[in-house]
Amino acid sequence: MGIVERLVPDELWQLFQHVVPEAPSRPQGGGRRRYGDCEVLAAIVFVETSGCTWQQLSAASLGPSGATAHRRFTEWTKARVWAKLHRVVLDELGPRADLDWSRCAIDSVNMRALKGDLTGPNPVDRGKYGSKIHLITERIGLPLSVGVSGANVHDSQALIPLVKGIPPIRSRRGPRRRKPGKLRADKGYDYRHLRQWLAQRAIRHRIALKGIEPSQRLARHRWTADRTMARLTGCRRLHRRYERKADHFLAFTSIARPLIRYRRLTK
Repeated sequence: MGIVERLVPDELWQLFQHVVPEAPSRPQGGGRRRYGDCEVLAAIVFVETSGCTWQQLSAASLGPSGATAHRRFTEWTKARVWAKLHRVVLDELGPRADLDWSRCAIDSVNMRALKGDLTGPNPVDRGKYGSKIHLITERIGLPLSVGVSGANVHDSQALIPLVKGIPPIRSRRGPRRRKPGKLRADKGYDYRHLRQWLAQRAIRHRIALKGIEPSQRLARHRWTADRTMARLTGCRRLHRRYERKADHFLAFTSIARPLIRYRRLTK
């Protein structure tokens, strides 16, 4: 099996074909040969998982140069290809009953970053610039919604946008679903307006109370979100933020989500 087939298996490529835009035509002919989308996708996945720079990509013998892969990555990011791929994979999992909506969890993780969009001084890292990834997972740890903010943004500010960001997903029977049955969170989300907002949308909540409940009680159920965070940051491109543009960093975060869910899909 070649490196392209290993990075982009046939099943993943078939799903990607549903969302990738058509290549622009050249009626006048000429120009350089356009690398295939599968080869370019393999190059982008290699950058995502290995953490190499675009300039170092040529040494991987994948075909496309770093400039070609980066240009196509930018085009696909503007076309929201990664978000669409996220929806396609979730829609494949939903009818198979591989998504457990009964108990979801929300969490976040900090990482160092260069100065750029959605960065800020990290209060737990001596004020060094960083970003924060916010995440909602379903019961077994598959990511449903992800967001990015500066490291100085409080976790509680991400809850409402994350819940609203869960896409409508096909279910085994009935209409599409986008609301968890219960949402678990730590003390960072212990605010009355958040509890009221969830209650108004018929979402049960289990949020630890400040100064009353130990964090270890909720950790028995929130470990799935921690495991998913570890899998996301296991993609070395997300171990530290190098992109100055927030949409590029969010794109790499979005690429990691289908990779995690695709492994579940092929089990």
